[in-house]
Amino acid sequence: MKALVWVEHDNNTVKDATLAVVTAAAKLGDVTALVAGSGCDGAAQAAAQIAGVSKVLKADDAAYANALAENVAPLIAGLMADYDAFLAPATTTGKNVAPRVAALLDVMQISDILSVEGEKTFTRPIYAGNAIATVESSDAKLVITVRGTAFAKAAATGGSAAVEAVSGPGDAGISRFVSSEIAKSERPELTSAKIIVSGGRALGSAEKFQEVIIPLADKLGAGVGASRAAVDAGYVPNDYQVGQTGKIVAPEVYLAIGISGAIQHLAGMKDSKTIIAINKDEDAPIFQVADLGLVGDLFTLVPELTSKL
Repeated sequence: MKALVWVEHDNNTVKDATLAVVTAAAKLGDVTALVAGSGCDGAAQAAAQIAGVSKVLKADDAAYANALAENVAPLIAGLMADYDAFLAPATTTGKNVAPRVAALLDVMQISDILSVEGEKTFTRPIYAGNAIATVESSDAKLVITVRGTAFAKAAATGGSAAVEAVSGPGDAGISRFVSSEIAKSERPELTSAKIIVSGGRALGSAEKFQEVIIPLADKLGAGVGASRAAVDAGYVPNDYQVGQTGKIVAPEVYLAIGISGAIQHLAGMKDSKTIIAINKDEDAPIFQVADLGLVGDLFTLVPELTSKL
């Protein structure tokens, strides 16, 4: 089986989510990476060095500069004549591109896979991760999104794939890039952070969130997350959100502070290696998944913990 992997990049470097997709694709067979962008030579060279990639296809065109799904999907659909499976990370961009590719190929997409069980058999979460389904495709072509936290990342160096230029239909003329507002932070990005400190609605305000959560995160060199309730209440921006409708994370250590543990949130963090929960409600659902739990007033316990680090 030949697999085509969508590479997420910034024209110079490859994003970590792609490395997990390469690992998943390698379980299916030969891996080809697709780098589409404008002035993307750097990204193509970086993709060529990923261990396990046998070839890199580079589509360098202004139409692909901002990864507009309306332009990228026809390019991928055309290339799929030579491939059996298309895989993309289950990120915002991957979730935007893959369904259009599936529609153009007239196949059923297999979303958010957790493992590869066979050539056309996979596991994926359902019911917000409360159950794991094993699914088998009968389609001639596979379109798959991959949950990055479920697969080890392929080595970013060590490969020596050839880079081949390809072209596609270009600008479809049905959408245009207007602008982007990219949050910048000196903290580790949530999906790659080894330690995450998350706060919930129990913090009560944006000021208390800053006062309680941020000093602890600073001491630990951690990324900062939040529950959907905290984001909806305006304590922090929505790019902090961890959960089914936020970011899926699996750090070495996840501290859940003032988070009850609703299904929506658990779906995004329960694969963390060690989960530490601080909550005044001893019956909070978060304690059912926590490895370590501390019952008490977070406004007392967290500053005390921070002071001892």
